[in-house]
Amino acid sequence: MLSISTTIVKDKVKSLAIGSFDGIHLGHKKLIDYLDDQGILLIIDKFKGKKLCTNQDKFCLTKKEIVELDFKDIKTLDGKEFLQFLKKEFRNLKLIIVGYDFSFGKNRAYKANDIEMLSGIKTIIVDEFSINGVGVHTSLIKEYLKQGDIKKANSFLGRNYGIKGRLIKGQGLGSKELFATLNLECKDYFLPKDGVYATFIKFKNQSYKSVSFIGIRSSDNNFSIESHILEEFDDELKLHEILELEFVDYIRENQKFEDLNKLKNQISKDIQKAKEILKDEK
Repeated sequence: MLSISTTIVKDKVKSLAIGSFDGIHLGHKKLIDYLDDQGILLIIDKFKGKKLCTNQDKFCLTKKEIVELDFKDIKTLDGKEFLQFLKKEFRNLKLIIVGYDFSFGKNRAYKANDIEMLSGIKTIIVDEFSINGVGVHTSLIKEYLKQGDIKKANSFLGRNYGIKGRLIKGQGLGSKELFATLNLECKDYFLPKDGVYATFIKFKNQSYKSVSFIGIRSSDNNFSIESHILEEFDDELKLHEILELEFVDYIRENQKFEDLNKLKNQISKDIQKAKEILKDEK
């Protein structure tokens, strides 16, 4: 029998915001603002590709409990059955919040304005949120990231886009011949366009200005995510520690360098450019 497994006390839940909430962008925050102190995010997401944030990130960004329903488990439910299921799981549910384009039930046959009529639960339908006449949507944020338009992506998110990854061993070439870098392995997140970026790298509750590279390295033709920290830091990092990389602005596209001196010269220029971009950032 279908049920929701969670550590929260379901009988205390009085409000639900329903959606995928990938990225927790400014449009999502309009929905979340309607939740009470015991309100939760009910995540329904049939998309299985790379995402803008994990459920753990969603919790950190919203300070709301996260409950995820597998789309496969509910896709055959009629709209009425779905709402009855929610009422059964959350017996004191008094409010449902959804976006204007929310649909549910088998074959997406029901729309947002059907919820209150079918369930008797008060429903708030939040209008599309726009910036300069452009609707804020996860798909568009991903498109901006694919184009390397970090500024626009960040403006829609209301924060710097960030990814998390494990610290892994690099070639060792940077510290010997070029500039020392931290190398990340990132499997879970949607990555922006290959290139060089002005970034912040975060670990051990500290944030450091950095310049970062994503793409195929000239030295060995392998894909890498590498960051050179622009400030002094004393922390010793161990392999497999989790680091967070925040993107502030795009500097340039990747280039192929046959000569190590030319690469070093270009990295020096990248460092100066990143310092200029980040001088007023915190």
